[in-house]
Order: sequence, then structure tokens, then C-alpha cells
Amino acid sequence: MDQCEDREEGVPPLKRAMESQTKAQRNQPGPPPRSLKSDASKHGDITFNKDEPLFAAEREGQQSSSEVPSSQHLDIFQILEDKIITFVKNELKEIQTSLSPDDLQCFKNQCEDEDVLKGVDEEKSKRSREAFLTITVDLLKRMKQNKFAEHLLRRTCTRNFQWCQHEFKSKLQKRFQCVFEGIAKAGNPTLLNQIYTELYITEGGTAEVNDEHEVRQIETASRKPDRPETTIRQEDIFKASPGRDEPIRTVLTKGGAGIGKTVLTQKYTLDWAENKTNQDIQFIFPFTFRELNVLKEEKFSLVELVHHFFTETKEAGICSFEDFQVVFIFDGLDECRLPLDFHKTTILTDPRKSTSVDVLLINLIRGKLLPSAHLWITTRPAAANQIPPDCVGRVTEVRGFTDAQKKKYFKKRFRDKEQARRIISHIKTSRSLHIMCHIPVFCWITATVLEDVLETREGGQLPKTLTEMYIHFLVVQAKVKKVKYDGGTETDPHWSPESSKMIESLGKLAFDQLQKGNLIFYESDLTECGIEIRAASVYSGVFTQIFKEERGLYQDKVFCFIHLSVQEFLAALHVHLTFINSGLNLLEEQQTTSQKSETRASAEKHLEEQQLPSKMFKRSNSLERLILFQSAVNKALQSPNGHLDLFLRFLLGLSLQTSQTLLQGLLTQTGSSWQTNQETVQYIKEKLSENLSAEKSINLFHCLNELNDRSLVEEIQQSLSSGSLSTEKLSPAQWSALVFILLSSEKDLDVFDLKKYSASEEALLRLLPVVKASNKALLTYCNLSERSCEALSAVLTSPPCNLRELDLSNNDLQDSGIKLISALIKSPHCKLKTLSLSGCLITEEGSTHLASALDSNPSHLKKLDLSYNHPGDSVMKLLLAGLKDPRWRLDTLSLEPAGVQWLTPGLRKYSCQLTIDTNTVNTNLQLSDNNRKVTHVEEVQSYPDHPDRFDVHQLLCTNGLTGRCYWEVEWRGRVYISVSYKSIKRKGGSNDCEFGLDHQSWRLHCANDGPIYVCHNMKFASPSSSSSSSVSNRAAVYVDCPAGTLSFYRVSSDTLIHLHTFNTTFTEPLYPGFWLNYNSSVRLC
Repeated sequence: MDQCEDREEGVPPLKRAMESQTKAQRNQPGPPPRSLKSDASKHGDITFNKDEPLFAAEREGQQSSSEVPSSQHLDIFQILEDKIITFVKNELKEIQTSLSPDDLQCFKNQCEDEDVLKGVDEEKSKRSREAFLTITVDLLKRMKQNKFAEHLLRRTCTRNFQWCQHEFKSKLQKRFQCVFEGIAKAGNPTLLNQIYTELYITEGGTAEVNDEHEVRQIETASRKPDRPETTIRQEDIFKASPGRDEPIRTVLTKGGAGIGKTVLTQKYTLDWAENKTNQDIQFIFPFTFRELNVLKEEKFSLVELVHHFFTETKEAGICSFEDFQVVFIFDGLDECRLPLDFHKTTILTDPRKSTSVDVLLINLIRGKLLPSAHLWITTRPAAANQIPPDCVGRVTEVRGFTDAQKKKYFKKRFRDKEQARRIISHIKTSRSLHIMCHIPVFCWITATVLEDVLETREGGQLPKTLTEMYIHFLVVQAKVKKVKYDGGTETDPHWSPESSKMIESLGKLAFDQLQKGNLIFYESDLTECGIEIRAASVYSGVFTQIFKEERGLYQDKVFCFIHLSVQEFLAALHVHLTFINSGLNLLEEQQTTSQKSETRASAEKHLEEQQLPSKMFKRSNSLERLILFQSAVNKALQSPNGHLDLFLRFLLGLSLQTSQTLLQGLLTQTGSSWQTNQETVQYIKEKLSENLSAEKSINLFHCLNELNDRSLVEEIQQSLSSGSLSTEKLSPAQWSALVFILLSSEKDLDVFDLKKYSASEEALLRLLPVVKASNKALLTYCNLSERSCEALSAVLTSPPCNLRELDLSNNDLQDSGIKLISALIKSPHCKLKTLSLSGCLITEEGSTHLASALDSNPSHLKKLDLSYNHPGDSVMKLLLAGLKDPRWRLDTLSLEPAGVQWLTPGLRKYSCQLTIDTNTVNTNLQLSDNNRKVTHVEEVQSYPDHPDRFDVHQLLCTNGLTGRCYWEVEWRGRVYISVSYKSIKRKGGSNDCEFGLDHQSWRLHCANDGPIYVCHNMKFASPSSSSSSSVSNRAAVYVDCPAGTLSFYRVSSDTLIHLHTFNTTFTEPLYPGFWLNYNSSVRLC
């Protein structure tokens, strides 16, 4: 039980006062922190200095209600001194009568010539001081000097808090002021303030899942054109954005492994501990999920958990953290092994009540526990959805280093300007290295390798591929071990039998755990891989920059590789070593018998097609090697999210003779075959001829680069440079090469002109990934049809999409094509600013679709060219009205025949009159105002029994919607504004029939402060835009049933603020509905 619970009588007043003291009192300025461990207290001397106004106000201008003339101070002090002496004497007499003469003689011999408290440990000395304070306060109260007693307590508590905070900050400074880049404890520490480079942190997005391999995500991010985004400095992580009134309690920061999330939180904490920033915060408690995982079976209260990790707070007796401005940091949600079930966990509000750690975390995140606290949670993108959106006030993303920040890092890392320049220049020459350097940890790996290469092999070739970089990195670590631990010299062979065994064991661990998706390992994981915990500790102590050990407070050890890419490299090395040493194909082992047969037959067929004798390959074991590589290629292509992309690159790169030469000593025999590698190259080119996604094709080109084959790319580049490229003669693999080249070109991604390659629909369909990644696409006069529009709509509505300007002028798209383009514009993922559709044979039908799409998503498009078309008078009027609508960003509209006929601008032309279905109204919902208003009341209403009546507090309207409809409502309190199929359940609890919790209904959750989230089928999402709480509590709903579009808006005067759009397929008519919390109301407008 925590010390804060088990005391009432006999509680030291010092701690009791710390619990009851208000936040305002804690914030009072006072003298510099006065530690209870001062020189005087170390010797146990507690002295009242009559020259110091102990009971007076603090010196910094504060006035105490207990302030009295100094003469009275002296009188009270004298009386207090007499009473204390009398009390002590009387107590000593009682003790003396209880002891025998022999006891007294023994005591006298031990204490002769010794200081009273000499040799007493700090904890006992502290308890003695607390006891003395208790006596003093008690005597003051008996003397009727309550104000003096209270002021003594308050001042002591203030000093105790100041001492606690001072000691706590000192501890955090020691913990975070130095970093070991990429490693746990070894090597030369670097000052964090010296090496820290600002990271690119952006605001926005949702806590949605992106389970693609993070290298794929980084590659996509690297193609984004430079444009303004909402960026955040780390010290402002909890500061609300302009126009946002509500405070931010919880921040969720996403970012790939090694991108810098942990260092970001450490810098935030260090700046606070060094009194540089955020001094309104009184405590920052940094936790990692790695530490919390090992407490899975234990029980704590929140107070106990804080005391367990941060003992200064326990020593100071601080238990009421609600009285402080507190920030909790939880780093590494993706590594959490606690069962975070936000739907079934019991609500807990008492920070002194013990429970499991997962229950504590859930209630802390929900805001049930310590609602005044701020929370900062970091995670890799794939785990972000573990936290419900309504529990997150801000989502940020760490993008790692921009190109400018990469330069800044290397300039800081290398003081020699020429050396830094050469390294930066070398990285730019290799696309794969340049992309990976978005990751700070990879920058460190690169710096480590290039520093060694430049110092020891002057004039030698620098590594250009990922595999070469990681082999050099491994060799550097082997050299360090040889010199540092084995007493060898720089010129000695790097690989001893012991080192080789260590790397082989780590490789097996890396491969086995990669198959399971584990990035951190506990003792049970190591045991499964045949590694004893002692051996793992040795490995982490020797190969510190590859494999690291961390230890939670008094808890088990945790192991991990310094980055996912290192684990993937060692896993590939393990597969390679196993095959060379034993001929065993670990990838084939995971296949079924039929899969093995198919792979073998495919390899033999491939050799026959290349007119190579399979018998020769069998004799040289090359056939088995080819099967290994083909298995790896197939396995990587079968992965939908690219989780084996890097593994495949490393495995192929390790097959080169140059790689095996670098690993000489670790490899007892070589397994390189030029012929096998050539056949692997040919096999990859065949795969590139298939209909692969752009991401898979790009990785295969990276694989060809690892195999030193750039023939496809160089061939297309040469044709592009000479202007002789003829797309009519390109093979599918060459088309893929062209896509790879264009996606790697900053120039072509700024403005992409299809006519430069081929003014044809076939060319567009081949180059769609380039269109998606470009800033501006010129597709004019390219003979495009409805087929092209369908492809564009599908590609450009799937995030991420960079396209901002699209010119489709003078293509025969007709109304059917424009309808598809309109679906593109309507998508919330479409951010087009300029759209040119001049001369595309568009009539009123097509223009109507376009206008409707613009009204659904009016926040982005600024320029529209519909010249040389026939949109009709009514559509023209609508579009012209859009120029004046403050919701629309449109400021330039080009029209050729113009008209004036249009009835109602905007979505209100689809307005429908709703009627409440009284047979569905719950009995606690009261109707009024001619059934236009509904209120949740306590009194049960006398409605007749009906099978359609809901058991939960909601209702439906009679209107069955099948077309385009629009309505507005006003709300008060907490309500759900919903649409539903009529077949939704009526009887049962909330989970059975409440709107938004099944596949039959959709809802917008609103409170007095405004919309909170949207929900469908238990999937929650934050509104796409936030608005000031001063906006009226009026919402609008627009549904286009044929198009499968449901949009929620917040109404401000005549402006609709878009909140969210659902895109789906409606299979039944839709019925508007409402759910109301107690004392809430809804009125139909």
C-alpha cells in the first residue's frame, strides 16, 4: 500500500500539508531551493535562528497573515523553547525509568564523545527531523499559536517542494544531457544540446493505421514538393493552434523507427530541467513502454507508479499530483505489450487506488485519472490506432530530417568542413542513401561508417548501396571489439571465432523475431531463439552499437537492435550464412510442399528459357542459390505492406563478391556466382514486366541497384537525355524504369507534361504514379477518355497525393468523364487548387456533377477553367455564386457561354423537410414545437407501445432518403446527429442499437463546445476541420445516396464548415436520426 493511503493519525504534518496545499500556494515565489539535505541537516542540527523571521512572510514581498511585531516573536520563541526543553526532559525521565542500570551504562559507553546523529543514515535523519517538526507544531497549537503553526507548515512544504523539484530536475539533466547516438551505454557520450538538430514536426492527420514499411513511407514523403505545412516546435507541443480555444491535453506523435521521437521527448524534458522552457510545468514524468511492459503482472496506484520510477516525489511525500501542472510522457506505444482495451476497462478515478498498469494507462489517457495532466504519447504509425481519436487532442508526425537538416546534422557531426562537404555530396549521389538519411539514426550510421572509411582507407571508394553501408558498419563494430575488448590492433583480422559466434547468434535472433514482427525482446524471446540471458548481456556489452540492453527500474532486461534496418540486415545475413554453410534455404522451409515445388519448377523453367543447362547449375549448387533468391523476391512481392523490402535488398546485396570480400573472416566460404546473380537480375526484370504497384516496382529497382545492375535505368535515362525516347517501343519493364526515374527527379515532379513522353491514354495509365506524385500535371491534347478519368479518380483519391494543378483541357471527356472527375473533386483527399477543363465537351449534366462536387469540398479549389463548354445557365449561376460564398476558396472562374438561371446556391438546393417518426421516440425524449424539437428529460413520456420504439435515447425521422438531401439542426448539450437504415435494431442496450456502433448507421457526435468526432461501425475519426466555439451550435447534413456520400458540416451564418465526409455504398434508404444525452435537445431548422 502506498504511504499516502495508510496514515491519518500520527501523519507527519510536513507530508499532510503537502497533500492539502493548493496549486496557488505551490506557485508562490520564494527563495532558492533549500534542500532538506543542507549542510546543517546532514548533521542532524535543526536550529531556530532568531535573526531569521522563520514565522514571518517570505522575503520576496509576500505578506503573511501571521506577521506580528518582532518583540512578540521573541516572546513566543522563548516560551516555545522552554516548552520543548521541558517536554524533552520529561520524556527522558520516562525513558530512564524504563531502562536498567546495565542498559544505561552500555548506552553511555557507545555515545561518549560522539555527535548525536553521527553515522545515522539520511532516511533516519529525515524521519527525526519530521518527528521534531511534529512536536514543534503540536506545541505551537497548544500555545494557541495556530497561525504560526500553519505558516511553519506552509513554509516547510514550499521548501520541500522546491527541494524535490530541484533534485528531480538535476536527476533528469544527468539522465538526458548526454546521448549515445544509436547505442545504449557504451562509447563516447555526446551532449544532446550540442548534437541536437531540429526535426520536421507537422500537425494534422488522424491516428489511423499505416502499416506500410516505414522505408516506403519515407520514400513517399521524400517525393513531396516543398510547400507550407503546419509545423510545430517541440517546446510548443501542448500549445493550441491559432483559433483553437480548448486546451490540448493529449498529443499523439507518430513517426518511423529511428526517426527521432525519443530524442525529441528527451530534448523537451532536458530543456525543462535546465529551466529553458515550459516553466509553468512543475513535473515532467518520462516513461517508456519498454519499462512498463515488465510491470505487466504487478499492481500499482498512479501515485505508487510515479513514486516507483521517480523516488524524489516519494521522499518529499508528494501524492496529490492534481495540485500540480504535470506532463506524462509515454514513449514507444508500438512496443507496448500491455492489453490496452479501451472498450472494456473499468473506470478508475482515484490516483491512490491500486490496479494493473494497463488499467492505469487507459484511465489516464481517457482523462478519468488526473484529468488536469498533459500526456504525450509517441508511436510508430502502425500502432497509432490503439488510442481512440476522441482521447487525442492533437496528432503530430515526426518526418525526420529535411534535406537542409541532413546537411546541418553532418556539419555538426564533422567539424572538418571539407570532410562534411564530401560526405554530404556523396550521400546525394545515391538515392537510396539520401532517402534513408531522412532517418536520424541512419545519418549516425552513415557518419560512423564514412568517418572510418575516410580515416583508414584514404582514396578508397565510399559505399554507395545500403548493403555496402551496413557491411562496413558491421566491420567497424568488429574492429572496435578487437581493439577494445580483445587487446588487438587496427591491422589484426577483425573476426575472431567468438565475434563470429556472436554475430551468428544475433542474426538468428534477428531473423526469427522479424518473422514474428518483434522489435524488442525479453528473456522469453531470447530463450526461444536459443540465447541465454547472460550471453545476450555479453553481446550487448560488446556489440553495443548493434544490439543494446536496457533495464527498467529494478526490473527485467530488455533487448533490441538499434534500428529496424539493422535487424533486417542481420536477418538477411543469417539467411545468407545458413545457406552458404549448410545449403539450407530458410525461406523455402517456411513454404508448403506445393509452394516449394512451384518455386523449383519456376527456377528450372527460367533456366531453360535462358537456354542454360540446369544440370550444370545443379552441380555447382547455383540452382539452389537461384531458388533462394527467387523465393525471397516472391515472398517480398507477396507482402502487401513491404515489410520484407529492405530484407530482400540486403539478401541480394550480400550475394556480390565485393560484399563477401568485406566479410572475409566471418564467411568461411564464399557463395557468390556471377551467373546466378545475372539470372536473378533477369528474374527481377521479368517481375517488373508484370502489373505491380509503383511501390513494389520501385523496391525491385533498388534491388537491381544492390546487384550493381543499372542497365534498365541507364538505358531509359540515355534515351531521355538524347530526346530519342519512343514510348511505343517500350517494354513493360522499361515503362517501370521510366516511372522510377521520373519519381526520382525533383524537376519532373514539379511539372509533369505527359506530351513529353506520349500524348496517349496508354502512356497516362502507365505513368499514373508520376501524376500522383507531381505538383502540376499537364495532360492536354492527350486523347484521353472516360477510361483515363476513372483511372485518375481512383489514383488521386487514395492518399497520399501531391497533385495540386491538373490540366485536362481539350480531351474528349464528355459528361461521363466529368462525372468521374467530379467524384475526384468531391473526395476529402483531393486538394486540387487549379483545374482546367477547357474544351472537354461538357454539358449541363456534367457541369452539375462538377458543381455539386465543389460544394461538397469547397475548401481547396481556387481556379476553374470551363471555357469552350456548354454548362447551361443554372450551373453557371451556381458557380458564380460560389465565387461569393465565403466557404469556397474559388477566386478565378473562366466561363464561355454564360447564363443566369440558377435557383439556390450551394447545398441548400437539396433541402428537405424532416418529420419525426413518433413511433420511434424513446420514452425519455419529450417532443415540442409541433414536433420540431426534442429534449431528453427525466420524466417518462406517455407514448403508446410500438415495436419501432427505441430502448435507448434516440429516434428516427419518417423520411426515407434515396437521392440528394440536405437539412440543418440546432443542438444543445451532447447529441448524435445521425443517419441510419430503417432496419437498425430497436431493442437492447447501447451496443445493440446506438447510432454509429454498427454497419447500418453513421453519426456526428456534438457537445456544447462543438463537434467531437464521427463514427461508423465502431470506427472513430476526428472532424476534418475545427472551428471556434463561438460558432452557433447548428449542424448541417448533406447526403447524396447515389454517389454514396454523407457529409457533416457546422453552420456559421451562411457558411458551412466541412467536418467529415463518408464515402460508401448505401444499400437501403437512409433515415435521419438523433441520440440525446440527459438535458440535451435538438431542433429541426
